[in-house]
Amino acid sequence: MSEVFAARRGWLRDRSAAAGSAAALVSRPANVRYLAGGAPPGAVLLLGPAEDVLLCPRTPSGDLIEGHLDEQLRLTVLPAPDGDPAVAAADLAQASGADSLAVEEHHLSVARHRALGSVAPRLLLNDLGGAVEQRRLVKDEEEIACLRIAAEITDQALGELLESILVGRTERHLALELERRLVDHGADGPAFMTSVGTGPNSGRAGHRPADRRVEEGDFLSVCLGATYRGYRCEIGRTFVIGTTPADWQIELYDAVFAAQRAGREALLPGAEYRAVDRAARQVLDAAGHAEAFGPLTGHGVGIEIDEEPQLAPGAMGKLDTCVPVTVEPGVHLPGRGGVRIDDTLVVRPEADGGPELLTITTKELLAL
Repeated sequence: MSEVFAARRGWLRDRSAAAGSAAALVSRPANVRYLAGGAPPGAVLLLGPAEDVLLCPRTPSGDLIEGHLDEQLRLTVLPAPDGDPAVAAADLAQASGADSLAVEEHHLSVARHRALGSVAPRLLLNDLGGAVEQRRLVKDEEEIACLRIAAEITDQALGELLESILVGRTERHLALELERRLVDHGADGPAFMTSVGTGPNSGRAGHRPADRRVEEGDFLSVCLGATYRGYRCEIGRTFVIGTTPADWQIELYDAVFAAQRAGREALLPGAEYRAVDRAARQVLDAAGHAEAFGPLTGHGVGIEIDEEPQLAPGAMGKLDTCVPVTVEPGVHLPGRGGVRIDDTLVVRPEADGGPELLTITTKELLAL
């Protein structure tokens, strides 16, 4: 992988030079990891002009590396525990002869930006913008392989939970068990806080598990994901507990499932982001659930669980091949509950079979 990280850094160095910056400072943790292979807490990455350096704050634990740091990088640990790696990087860039430095202004605070200018007054600070985030959008096959394994782990954890007794257990208990199972199957950890919603809590986006217990006849909605080698996936499913689903539950589930299928089928190279959202949204609009649908149909995943692109009504841009995204429509009816169905997929051309579904747990409405 060392040559992969070196190539990524070479691309950014060339881009910065073409824009008039002799060096670049990367401070957003996900971007540091993408370029360096590891993301020590608080670390920043300085590219050029003399060499590439990863600067890290000193921590009491001495636990520096999250990931597999590229051995080609020079690692510098600041001697003072309260030192700012970004400020130290600006000082190093100026001392190395750089006259300009591209920085991620969207990540730096105003105070930190001022500190850079203060310690290195001869440096012209330019904005790097979201260049690295845009580069991260399209994944290579090794990144997709990590996502595929993360999805397999997630499917395993969810499948095992569905075989256990659920009635009487709390949302919080189920969420903790799912996260334990993710780690048992080889995950670095959960990709985000696991959401379990029962009864009137089901179908809520981002619901934080509470002490409500699972009851017969409940909708049970689950949203979870594994992190594997730094890459994160997401799955969401909804089930009925212990009995034949009621008519309203079947009707609502069928509507959300149809919307999710429409969104998945729209995932083709060249499709507009907002067109994917529209494909799913139109189905739920026709079913009378326009007001209950959330602000977006899905989003990109990778090193972060919520990346570009955003599949939303106002989103601009078109899908590329090898972009992993979620498709996750949902409807929540206050006081009754709701349905969420969520998959992680990779955009592929029709000649290659269309979108690749990574999360394969059944979407049939099961009574558990």
